[in-house]
Amino acid sequence: MTAFAELMAFQRETEALAQVAGRLGWDQETMMPRAAAQQRSEEIAALEAVLHARRTDPRIGDWLAAADPQDDVAAAQLREIRRGYERNSKVPGALAAEIARCTSLAQGIWAQARADEDVAAFLPTLEEVLRLRREEAAALADGGDPYDALLQDYEPGATGAGIAALFDRMRPRLVALREAILGADYQPPALGGHYPEAAQLRLSREIARAFGYDFTRGRLDLAVHPFSSGSGSDVRITTRVSENDPFNCFYSTIHEVGHACYELGVDPDFALTALGQGASMGVHESQSRIYENQLGRSHAFTGWLFGRMRQAFDLPVADADTFHAIVNRVTPGFIRTEADEVQYNLHVMLRFDLERALVAGTLAVADLEEAWNNRFLADFGVAVQRPSDGVLQDVHWSVGLFGYFPTYSLGNVYAGCLHQALRRAVPDLDADLAEGRTAPATEWLRETVQRHGKRLLPGEVIAAACGAEPTEAPLLEYLEQKFRAIYRL
Repeated sequence: MTAFAELMAFQRETEALAQVAGRLGWDQETMMPRAAAQQRSEEIAALEAVLHARRTDPRIGDWLAAADPQDDVAAAQLREIRRGYERNSKVPGALAAEIARCTSLAQGIWAQARADEDVAAFLPTLEEVLRLRREEAAALADGGDPYDALLQDYEPGATGAGIAALFDRMRPRLVALREAILGADYQPPALGGHYPEAAQLRLSREIARAFGYDFTRGRLDLAVHPFSSGSGSDVRITTRVSENDPFNCFYSTIHEVGHACYELGVDPDFALTALGQGASMGVHESQSRIYENQLGRSHAFTGWLFGRMRQAFDLPVADADTFHAIVNRVTPGFIRTEADEVQYNLHVMLRFDLERALVAGTLAVADLEEAWNNRFLADFGVAVQRPSDGVLQDVHWSVGLFGYFPTYSLGNVYAGCLHQALRRAVPDLDADLAEGRTAPATEWLRETVQRHGKRLLPGEVIAAACGAEPTEAPLLEYLEQKFRAIYRL
């Protein structure tokens, strides 16, 4: 075997083990008995130790030095393997295993503290998670910015300063649009009624199929915090249900289907290789957000959904235009995952600033709840009344995902660019969506974005799909045009 062939065979086994580790995480959040948390943390830590040893095996360095790529795909494989090898070699194996063990335990502690509205019960655990991730960041940063080092796990090439500058450009137009909307004479009504869980889940499965989700390679379950898990031929999604708010379930489902279809859409030849997953979390979010918002909340698709909901429920909405306005209703709210398109990025900006300060050490964990509540009041004009609506609402920090939050907004920016290009490529898009046909849109996304996996770098895949480097302008123009029409401004 050549050095390249030996490296690829070794990498395939590593990727397979990583999928097993991911399945343990999926099980923990969906089906695992509560009393198994301690044992599961040890199982995950043990598997992480094996993975870390493989990812830092000295033979990888030898194979990389000797490998001779024969085409651009092979060169991309070596690029990604080298990036992972260099990254993991900087982190001690004992630290990697301890982070895995601690974050596995922390997820359950966070979930219980959230249910009990008890911040104090979670803060010592968060302190430990942050300590470990800061130690890891210091090892990765080589004297540079620790937060930038953590960002590379989610958005290679991004920097905290670059994201902060992007947010500074976006914030004034988002705030101005929100203020115009909240001051408008026309305000859509809130959705009333009762929507039984079983009926919501039936319609969620229908919606998932409408967006191309393949249930022969996935499944839909319930979780506290919706997520997508897996790659290749086993990609699972979760949603959650409130019987007073069916949109929470339906749009969480569409969002996670976007993530899942990205993984399912990667070129099958890349399965169980370094290229076999999405290019970055920002690009991943571009898929989930364009599925959820530009497609799923469009006037055309909500017209189809209105008809389906009238068949499934006693829906107290008179017409499709009103339904579209209700789906896109802008109102002050606490929960990021339920936020309207106008305010969503403001939720992300809050978290980005706080986690950056936590990693830098300028904000203490003991002061986090007060800092969150003060910032939320300043940004949204309403006071947080309970921790589950505030600092305990998101799972991310409990599982150590510092640096993940800004990729949500990067995904929105990328989705804005992709939507503009999609409209040019599929001029009859609205006619298709009005019939519940998403295939022309999702097939374009699969061909231009999803099939590449990690073969292209994040900026490259968006630029190749759109014909230009990504900027925030298309997203902001889309939001202003859409919501000024809905609110008759």
